[in-house]
Amino acid sequence: MKLKSQKLTAKDEAKITKDIEAAFSVDKADDEPAKKKEKQPKSKKDLAFLIIGIVAFLGGAGCLAYALLAPEKILNDLTFPTLPSKTAETDKVYSDLTGEELSDASLKNSPVYCIQTPNGLDGARPQTGLKDAGVVFEAIAEGGITRFAAIYQNPTNAIIGPIRSLRIYYLDWDVPFDCTIIHAGGSQEAVNAVNSYKHISEDYNYMYRGEYGYHLWNNLFTTPDLLSNIGGSSNVKGFSRVTPETANKNRIDSQATKLDITAASDSDTSALNPSVSTIRLSFGSGDNFSPVYQYNSETNTYDRYYAYGGSHDVYMCPSENLNGKDPQDYCYTSQVSPSVVVAMIVDEHLSSDGVHEAITTIGSNTVYIFQNGEAIKGKWSKASRDEQIRFYDESGAEISLNPGQTWISAIPTGYGGYVDY
Repeated sequence: MKLKSQKLTAKDEAKITKDIEAAFSVDKADDEPAKKKEKQPKSKKDLAFLIIGIVAFLGGAGCLAYALLAPEKILNDLTFPTLPSKTAETDKVYSDLTGEELSDASLKNSPVYCIQTPNGLDGARPQTGLKDAGVVFEAIAEGGITRFAAIYQNPTNAIIGPIRSLRIYYLDWDVPFDCTIIHAGGSQEAVNAVNSYKHISEDYNYMYRGEYGYHLWNNLFTTPDLLSNIGGSSNVKGFSRVTPETANKNRIDSQATKLDITAASDSDTSALNPSVSTIRLSFGSGDNFSPVYQYNSETNTYDRYYAYGGSHDVYMCPSENLNGKDPQDYCYTSQVSPSVVVAMIVDEHLSSDGVHEAITTIGSNTVYIFQNGEAIKGKWSKASRDEQIRFYDESGAEISLNPGQTWISAIPTGYGGYVDY
């Protein structure tokens, strides 16, 4: 709303002039009646007060006129204190792959790489860079030997590999991450299907062969520098995740009611998941491929071992140009320790070629999720190849995973596979 400007009227000016003249007037004759002298100021003090009042009146009238004439200018001249800014939780940007906070929002759609990685006893171990993967799928490739589909985004490890062949079920798990599938050939079924998606198979523009010998045919590697030549971006369909802050609050060692489960009543523990320190998984193919996880309460992660007792160590390499180098000569070893362990029960049998496995990936079955030192039993569900796997507890509520590396094992119903905790 605009205010109309106002001016002093002629009547107001006349009154002000009259008051000033009266203040400074003197008697014309000393013999005037005493009653006329009452109009004179009684003292210099009274005169001073009157002058001050007139000046104040004039000043106030001027200020009022200024305010009425230019209210917008007055408002514009006002200075308000600046409150300190506070970054809201919603302002943070999290990775769709891992759920971890990103230092730069531009990293959210960086290209993703799904790298087929062996786990045999024929020179594949220790793998290289595997701790850098955000998600790792583990399943039998053939002959009871497990293989990994390792999902990377913004990798930093200087060498990644080895790289081996693709299976159709790994493709089903890879696709929702909108990744470039990195592999070296594969089963005929997988090779036929992968041509419909982004993939690179044994291309030396993006990979290199290390020295022959110890690694045998497990000597095909890549690096972040070589992968960056692929370019592009990815729109990841990730798992439901909690924020790092929520994950920290949910830790079993941060909740007093969960620390002493045996002392609580049945009504108090009915809603709690059982605390678990050791997890044993079996693909039914012996101790060499059966992992054991030990919960580490200090890091809220799960240290991975093999059933025969050795820790699952992988090479981690310094971030410098190691293209063409052999990781065993330039890297150090570190134990795999995911934040979340998932055991999906799957229907599995030998495929019609008599060599490779056939695993049911579309549909639903039982799942066991281990995080925060607890075990959650529920159901996994996948609607199609393009859709991501969803996890639900026994009440039907979707389970949100902790941020960090998630390791998913496809445990077969046949072959004597099991989950023990």
